[in-house]
Amino acid sequence: MNKVLFVLHQKTSVPGDVGNKFRDRGYVAEICRPPLGEELPLNINQYSAIVVFGAPGSINDEDEYINKELEWINKVIKTDIPYLGICFGAQLLAKCLGSEITTNKDGLSEIGFYKIEPTENAKNLFNSQKIFFQFHSEGFSLPTGCELLARGDIFNNQAFKYQNCYALQFHPEVNFKLHMRWLYLVLLKNPKKLFVKGAQNIFVQLYYRYKYNKNISNWLDSFLDQYFLKKNLNANISEN
Repeated sequence: MNKVLFVLHQKTSVPGDVGNKFRDRGYVAEICRPPLGEELPLNINQYSAIVVFGAPGSINDEDEYINKELEWINKVIKTDIPYLGICFGAQLLAKCLGSEITTNKDGLSEIGFYKIEPTENAKNLFNSQKIFFQFHSEGFSLPTGCELLARGDIFNNQAFKYQNCYALQFHPEVNFKLHMRWLYLVLLKNPKKLFVKGAQNIFVQLYYRYKYNKNISNWLDSFLDQYFLKKNLNANISEN
């Protein structure tokens, strides 16, 4: 039985399309929410994959749970367990590897859909899709010893790989349903967030969501099967 651990950072957070894809592949999911006081598991090796998702705050905040997550991720990356960091989860991985997490020099955020440019070695990875949904105001520098996979205009480093770990600044887990939920919650709790410098208005976001939702879902399938979970898939085939 393959188990996956999803690390989420709000009471209402869900793993979205990533959760759907893992379920479709026969994984049993466990969820941990460190900001709510839930302890990260000590037995890391019980999992076949670990995915750490986004968070509403900054990785530079002085919250105890952030330091605990950093310590825990430092243990994860010493194993051969595939680790996927999305947005905040990507920044946690980057910081563990020595990166700085900073704002854009012009005060720009990425909230909406933005084009990324794959590096030469990652052209096949992003062959089918180069525009992704983003929701962040900070980015990471490329840690030493990591392979850059994609660049962006506002935040230069958009994706990197380190051993069995992948870091994605964008949000492939956000499908149509989850996107609508996010917009509703932001409008309810912090509508000014949608009008920060660099953010796309709701109508532009909806246009791109309708246009690219299926393509992003297909890209996520390809990424999981051909890259992130390839080792696990090959192991399952060998066992059978």
